[in-house]
Amino acid sequence: MSVYLVVEGKVKHQEKYKEYIAAVSEIIASHKGRYLVHDGKVTPLFEGRELERRNPEKVLIVEFPTAADHRRCFTSPEYQAIVPLRDAAAEFRAVLLEGYVPEKR
Repeated sequence: MSVYLVVEGKVKHQEKYKEYIAAVSEIIASHKGRYLVHDGKVTPLFEGRELERRNPEKVLIVEFPTAADHRRCFTSPEYQAIVPLRDAAAEFRAVLLEGYVPEKR
């Protein structure tokens, strides 16, 4: 079953962010991941105080064929080597979602 990594973030250092994204994109691709959303424009749809506090600058969505592929990607030595760059580049919040599988009728 496909899984979806949903990441929202705020950039702390633009050049380091670009460097991180270049490095992580190669790692993701080498682990069967593919971007569905990559730094596109974020358009808030509802007004209100709650949204103002959580308006992310960046949103990324990455699809992996399985949760095991996702796990191998982010526990790989290649990814672990760029974790300090990630932390210097931006503040991220991430969740992993399972894909929808319709019930058989």
